[in-house]
Amino acid sequence: MYDTILVATDGSQHASRAIVHALEQAETHGAVLHGIFVVDTTRFDDPAISTSELATNDMEDRGQQYLDDIRTRADGLDVEFTGRCCHGRPHEEITRYADSIDADLVVLGYQGQSHTETETIGSVTDRVVRTVGRPILVV
Repeated sequence: MYDTILVATDGSQHASRAIVHALEQAETHGAVLHGIFVVDTTRFDDPAISTSELATNDMEDRGQQYLDDIRTRADGLDVEFTGRCCHGRPHEEITRYADSIDADLVVLGYQGQSHTETETIGSVTDRVVRTVGRPILVV
């Protein structure tokens, strides 16, 4: 049913639950799992000044750690994994990557790191749901 699954992470609690579900689906279906972390360029200016550059580098490092964690978990389940860390607007980059790999399923957390309300869907998840045009599992 699923050959290619994409999971987006920002390190949040909801993203962690999404990763668990994505790994389960990939293992069950023998699918390739792709993970994406997007350094949100709307939150940080271009790295022209040192403070901005440090913040961007820190986010990249954290994103790579999140993706490395998924890789370790995928290896333990014998699931093929590819990770991508990039810069941009998260919903646009997630949608673009889903299109580029022709994802059969996109798995997202209900809310992300910057979300403060507990009963509303996060803005990135909402935008991806409305624009991706693919099956989505929101966890």
